[in-house]
Amino acid sequence: MIDLLLLSTSTMHGGGFLEYATVEAESFLEGRSTVLFVPYARPGGISHEAYTGMTRERFRKMGLGVEGVHETDDPVGAVQDAQAVFVGGGNTYVLLRELYSRGILTTLRERARRGMPYMGSSAGSNVAGLTIGTTNDMPIVQPPSFEALGLIPEFHQFNDQPVLGLREGAMLRVQDDRAVVQGRRGGRLFRPGVEAEEIATDLDVSFLLKI
Repeated sequence: MIDLLLLSTSTMHGGGFLEYATVEAESFLEGRSTVLFVPYARPGGISHEAYTGMTRERFRKMGLGVEGVHETDDPVGAVQDAQAVFVGGGNTYVLLRELYSRGILTTLRERARRGMPYMGSSAGSNVAGLTIGTTNDMPIVQPPSFEALGLIPEFHQFNDQPVLGLREGAMLRVQDDRAVVQGRRGGRLFRPGVEAEEIATDLDVSFLLKI
């Protein structure tokens, strides 16, 4: 079982942190009381503590507690015990390097593949793919591999798979073998050798999971 909510971004212009996705996030995390937050991507270079504090305040308004994975003595155990995980945005290379160096990539992959709710934004959504080869982030650090969580298939520039590009304000909801574009603005589907196709909100794109 796979249960994912992959957000295009954390903040829309004119809105607060995760404000545009509050309804979807509340629905996605219904029945949970706490969320394990992964702040390793560090947008703008802010500290893990500051990023976690901002996330804690937003989730508090949803009636949820937040624990930062960096606040635990056993990050692997924290992922193993988590009711749900939210991986925040920032730099994808920094995030993936930290997931490897702290030894939680494999455990996070296994838990998500067994149905633990996984919510990501920006970089946190990028690492849900097979690799981070499609990110447009600056490679400011070198992770040991580009191989990521592999929760969803993805496009690679020199392969034939299509790529779904989400506009800011869009998100992808994945449950088992069903994937639906949600949010405000939809996206575009890119395939080799053909014109890009507009993808509207609420469109079922489950066929992408079978490629």
